[in-house]
Amino acid sequence: MSRLALSDADKQARDWFVHTTKSLGCKVTVDRIGNIFAVRPGRRSSFPPTCAGSHLDTQPTGGRYDGILGVCAGLEVLKVLHEQRIETEFPVGVVNWTNEEGARFPISMVASGVWAGEIPLERAHNLQEVGSQRRTMKQELERIGYLGEADASYRTMPLGAHFELHIGISLPTHSLLILENPPFTATSLEILNDTNHGLMDISSDTLVHRAGPSASDQKAEDWHSAWGSGLPLQYNALASTGIFKMSPGSTNTVPGWVQFSLDIRAVEDDVLMDLEKHLKSDFDKIVKGEPVDGLNDDLGVFGRPCNLEWTLDAPSRATKFDSGCISCVQESAKDLLKNASKDLVQDMISGAGTVQFRSWIL
Repeated sequence: MSRLALSDADKQARDWFVHTTKSLGCKVTVDRIGNIFAVRPGRRSSFPPTCAGSHLDTQPTGGRYDGILGVCAGLEVLKVLHEQRIETEFPVGVVNWTNEEGARFPISMVASGVWAGEIPLERAHNLQEVGSQRRTMKQELERIGYLGEADASYRTMPLGAHFELHIGISLPTHSLLILENPPFTATSLEILNDTNHGLMDISSDTLVHRAGPSASDQKAEDWHSAWGSGLPLQYNALASTGIFKMSPGSTNTVPGWVQFSLDIRAVEDDVLMDLEKHLKSDFDKIVKGEPVDGLNDDLGVFGRPCNLEWTLDAPSRATKFDSGCISCVQESAKDLLKNASKDLVQDMISGAGTVQFRSWIL
């Protein structure tokens, strides 16, 4: 499945979501970053709704359940309430958050971040898509008709609570997970030098230096050959590179500009900060041709050293979810699974950013 955020396919899914929730008696609100809130009224509708939610956008070559599961689960709850003519005490609803994957517009959880007050609306609107088209989020929201009028803010659209059913790691059938969100950073690194046609002795090759930190998405045993020390593993952390670009991208030409993404995840904020500091120090040495744990020992610098620019795109601190919501899920699991819940319910830390992070920072 490929349904990138704000694409024609995403518009179709959004149209279906709006039509379905309206048919189930929901009031639908679209905010200025394209988040869709479908709320079913309760007896005391002046109170903020309790919502389930996730996202309908996917990664380029995957995501059949990632995000969509959380939206469809919420819709199933609404369907049961509607068919059984159940009136809830407080409003309930489902939320579809925009560009949660960050696959097309490269900040994950960007729209829920705007709603939470963590990311300025203007910055989100001006995000350019990955690839050659370079359309902005605002342009695409306008194009598909989902640039809403409501303020993108928890003050305008407050939530009493937010739950997200999310697919995760492979576990025994019927396992239920209680999640906390770990800290992570999404960073863009640029390596710059002069572009030359075959003159390796004048300009150092930016791509050669990129090979130093490049193994962030290889298997663990390969890290030591690339970073020498397998640095993230020393910190009990993870790192990955998902985007890699170079210019001018011509045969027999030394690239003068290389850019790549670096996603770093750890368990605690302090560990992440220490790892990031260590990486910055090592990367600076690598582009200068200085040795780092065996790397560059025999290579050095051919010509002028390269320059490195490090841009933090999306920091995310560690977040513990609300104890009341966790207790609610735990008690529901016990009620559903009875004695088997002891074996089938386990607490764990999420391995990925989820919209729950944005909900609990408030």
